[in-house]
Amino acid sequence: MAEITAALVKELRERTGEGMMDCKKALTKAGGDIEKAIDDMRASGAIKAAKKAGNVAAEGAIGIKDDGKAAVLIEVNSQTDFLALQDDFKNFVAASLDKAFAENLTVEALIPVMEEARTALVAKVGENVNIRRLVRVEGDVIGTYLHGNKIGVAVVLKGGTVELAKDIAMHVAASNPEFLLPSEVSAEAIEREKGVFLSLNEEKIKGKPDNIVENMVAGRIKKFLAEASLVEQAFVKNPELTVGALAKQGGAEIVSFTYFKVGEGIEKPVDNFADEVAAQVAAAQKQ
Repeated sequence: MAEITAALVKELRERTGEGMMDCKKALTKAGGDIEKAIDDMRASGAIKAAKKAGNVAAEGAIGIKDDGKAAVLIEVNSQTDFLALQDDFKNFVAASLDKAFAENLTVEALIPVMEEARTALVAKVGENVNIRRLVRVEGDVIGTYLHGNKIGVAVVLKGGTVELAKDIAMHVAASNPEFLLPSEVSAEAIEREKGVFLSLNEEKIKGKPDNIVENMVAGRIKKFLAEASLVEQAFVKNPELTVGALAKQGGAEIVSFTYFKVGEGIEKPVDNFADEVAAQVAAAQKQ
């Protein structure tokens, strides 16, 4: 049996990301054979990964890959933003994105392909990690924009240039429109906006003639449609110009846009993950 030195424990910790005591125990069990210890830890890590699968992952990163004619957007979630900034996580996102782009995979097809790598990552970092969603878009001209690692946008144009599409994608990232065109806004959404306006301005419209109230409501709906529809929004780089007018000037028609923001729609847990980590550390110190 090889001697379990501090240097050997340190090497195993650096290679696996596990705690010092866990590394020492694994080396002892493996008779000082570091490669066997790694194999044993990966095997036990699969159990750890399964346990972590129930933890809510609402942080993470957005990744984008495009070639001007096609683009893939992916969201991979982690439990903490800290992990989303680490190389192991970034590498997993990049590998998942490359695989999906190269093989034109849906998220349902990608998840089983990346499961072994995901399980190994979970075992190493001690956090749940999930591939949440994936979209591929194709078109005449495509521009993408990634804001940090939290917001990703792809815009498809008919005509125009990639530079124009990128400018519009940047605008979408900043403004997050709900719809492309005013005609896409549902009657239900318009009625809901009317109801909100009337409720908030109950005192202001009290006693006014019906035609005046109708004009006030119409003005609010017009503003609502402009705020919610991409083509009617004032372009962030030049508020004197709408995005629709910008596209027209560039000889383009906006076909579609896709907007991803990390954690959209995920109900985050009330529990403090930092407290959970602190509790785990305290329990380990008592052993």
